[in-house]
Amino acid sequence: MPGPMMRAIGVDLGSVRIGVAFAPADAAVAVPYEVLERSGTRARDHEALAGMVAEVAAEVVVIGLPTSLDGSEGPSAAAARAEAGEIAAALDVPVVLHDERYTTVTAERILADQGVRGPARRKVVDKVAAAVILQSWLDARD
Repeated sequence: MPGPMMRAIGVDLGSVRIGVAFAPADAAVAVPYEVLERSGTRARDHEALAGMVAEVAAEVVVIGLPTSLDGSEGPSAAAARAEAGEIAAALDVPVVLHDERYTTVTAERILADQGVRGPARRKVVDKVAAAVILQSWLDARD
């Protein structure tokens, strides 16, 4: 039995950019939403993310957790967990972590299939990866 539908934001935390995706409550499909360039200050980045959450009235934020292919967690997963905690403290909605194995590869493949190349791909791959993370979370709820 599927869980209740809710407006959700998906987040792909990168060191240079943060990809953001959105899924409205009345749709079971995640769509790329925004790419947030890192400002150099995490608090400022989290403030910008909070603004997006408010803008779409999101009820949950799903952050990608980078695990190894065998499912184990390394330094990047620990960093994502730590930043997710900071983001959770800055928001009034629940923040959940979701396995993001293969998401960037999947996003790259989607863009390649659509003929998006080079600089154009680099500008959107992060929000497409966020959409892949969010879609995976949505699908896992069914």
